[in-house]
Amino acid sequence: MFQLFKDSLEPKLITLWRLQGYSKSDFYADLVAGLVVAIVALPLAMAIAIASNLPPERGLFTAIVAGFIISAHGGSRYQIGGPTAAFVVTVSMVAMEHGYEGLVLATMMAGIILMIMSFVHAGELIKFIPYPVVIGFTSGIALLIAFSQVRDFFGLKVESVPPDFIHKFMLYISHLDDMNIYAVIVSLVSVGIILFFKRYIPKVPGPIVVVVFAGVAVWMFNLPIETIESRFGPIPSMLPSPTWPDISFEKLRQLMPDAITIAILAAIESLLSAVVADGMTGTHHKSNAELFGQGIANIASGFFGGLPATGAIARTATNIKAGARTPVAGIMHAFWLFVFMLFLTPLIIKIPLAALAAILIVVAWNMSEVKHIKEIMKAPRSDRIILIVTFILTILVDLNFAIQTGIALASILFIDSMMKTTKIRIFENEEDPDSIDRKTLPQDVEVYEIQGPLFFGIAEKLIDVLNLFEHPPIVFILRMRYVPYIDAAGLHALEILHERLTKQQTVLILSGVGPEVQSHIVKASLNRLIGNENIVDHISKALTRASQITDKTQTYNKGGV
Repeated sequence: MFQLFKDSLEPKLITLWRLQGYSKSDFYADLVAGLVVAIVALPLAMAIAIASNLPPERGLFTAIVAGFIISAHGGSRYQIGGPTAAFVVTVSMVAMEHGYEGLVLATMMAGIILMIMSFVHAGELIKFIPYPVVIGFTSGIALLIAFSQVRDFFGLKVESVPPDFIHKFMLYISHLDDMNIYAVIVSLVSVGIILFFKRYIPKVPGPIVVVVFAGVAVWMFNLPIETIESRFGPIPSMLPSPTWPDISFEKLRQLMPDAITIAILAAIESLLSAVVADGMTGTHHKSNAELFGQGIANIASGFFGGLPATGAIARTATNIKAGARTPVAGIMHAFWLFVFMLFLTPLIIKIPLAALAAILIVVAWNMSEVKHIKEIMKAPRSDRIILIVTFILTILVDLNFAIQTGIALASILFIDSMMKTTKIRIFENEEDPDSIDRKTLPQDVEVYEIQGPLFFGIAEKLIDVLNLFEHPPIVFILRMRYVPYIDAAGLHALEILHERLTKQQTVLILSGVGPEVQSHIVKASLNRLIGNENIVDHISKALTRASQITDKTQTYNKGGV
């Protein structure tokens, strides 16, 4: 057992080295792939930090520290970790409400939660989050990210932007006359360049072409556009010393909901990215090792002044296309980013914010899941409702509430559909060899059948069956051959059914009880209440038992007369 637990958390890097070894050609391939990914990650890391209303170096710190650890300790062969656009809304809200130190503490708490999730093997459970909920909040985040870039995209003269969607929208409308035409041109050309390279020259990273082109254009023509330098000043060329945030019980209590949101987002994003990588390469990731690595990475990112981190789907796909062979490519991507920060910061700060806004606008469009939204809108009504509600709440309220409401609504609608699916009736099927129509039914015996799980949603319906009888039968047979599952409410309903039938002097017989359901009945001691002789595995035995009871009752009644 301990060995299985240890193996599930063993980093993919160690597993590969142990089973396959590592050659010079592998290292060269990983070195080149890491460089390509670092070139893509450089502008994205800074853009995500700026979109979160934080200095750009925070994004670089995250990409270097968390990117290194996610590859070294994670469970995916090709995963590239770092700051992602999915965190922008949550990060900006936490930093605005609790300050950057509060964000650091929430990030480290999220890391601990992710590690706990890996210990309890929650990696397999993430897939049970309803698909419409995932698409709903992802699309909502995409719209919020796009909206957060309107100021820099159009060069609006706005000192501070409110966090909520409605006030942000009204502010932008009121400042449209302050639009900077140079910023708009740079932004539109940047979007065009990214789309052009993605379609016609996919091997060349469009974002790096954009920042180089935009930076040179602003410098050559002295365009009046904000740059990283003009808004944030110089950025450090070294990682900061690790620091531990102030901790108090009150802070932990206040930040717990945000930490849970960050952990859930990190888990979903990283595992989705790992699944995408598996689909592209035919490999298999270790979900719990991935969560463990994500946990360590987020704790370390907080120590070194970074942001929440997770697996980045676009950067992971770039890593694969660049020829990566092992997680060393992700480690080298972090190394190259550190080299860039060490030697290129005088050039990096010349990047115009309009270009970074354009990059994030394209990222937001790719996140919007338009294709999947169209698919869900053709799905059953319940899925459409979940998608729309989650999407609207993500935009108008917050991500925490949206995810909780989406999952709760999905659960309620699922229970409703299960209640409609589960039937309690006299089941007649001419093709069924065990149909009651093919059996000889003793007098004063009623037979009903449950089709589907007997859970809390259907328990009341079972008890209501008694209202269908004009005269109480001597024996009531409840067929349970199609009951795969029973919960506490279902067991309680059987108990109440037995009590009410007993008051009417009716004997309850359970027929076709499967092994799993039988075990729950025994654990609840219902077999003693109902009688072991009245719990049988086939309808023929139930009818034989019913005949014995009816014969005995009729004989007793005659004797009594």
